[in-house]
Amino acid sequence: MKRNKICIFCGSSMGFDPIYKEKALELGQEMAKNGCELYYGAGSVGLMKIIADVMMQNQCRVVGTITRKLVDMEVAYHDIDEIIMVESMAERKSILEERADAFIAMPGGMGTMDELFEAIVLSQLRVHDKPVAIYNVNGYYDRLIEWLQHAVDEGFIRKEHFHNLIVSADPKEILERIDAFKPVEVKKWVDNIKEESKNTTI
Repeated sequence: MKRNKICIFCGSSMGFDPIYKEKALELGQEMAKNGCELYYGAGSVGLMKIIADVMMQNQCRVVGTITRKLVDMEVAYHDIDEIIMVESMAERKSILEERADAFIAMPGGMGTMDELFEAIVLSQLRVHDKPVAIYNVNGYYDRLIEWLQHAVDEGFIRKEHFHNLIVSADPKEILERIDAFKPVEVKKWVDNIKEESKNTTI
């Protein structure tokens, strides 16, 4: 299934290592080559601006969603094709989740983590059947992947959900795996959780 509307979660900072900017450009170029549209947080700063610029330079549609407070702080990118202003961060995420076909988390901070994990949970619960990918530039997410594996090993994350998360440092591979994505069946793992709970006594 071809998924062209790609939502990017990423930092409003550039990061210290130039590789983050370089890899943002690489992802944008790969998305443009595949005829993708960009959906993101409408920022005019950091890695957000880098990927928006490369998409616009390649005549690809760019749509951003941003809170009025951030507009007042003068970090909105008014040159993009469409900018949607909302009152809350929750609304901002909701619009991106609704309109995008898939999600890619680039390196970022707390806001990126918030967006990434909400997208993962909604996929896990089949609120949406959209793939979620981690663009693991420069090993940025290695420790997060280790923690997720630890949570699987300790029985708090289902292994099928962990393996359904796309992780790669190669943007071409990410887009290929996004198109090949198949969601995990909810009923099976929910039944397993219920069965586990039945066998537990206090």
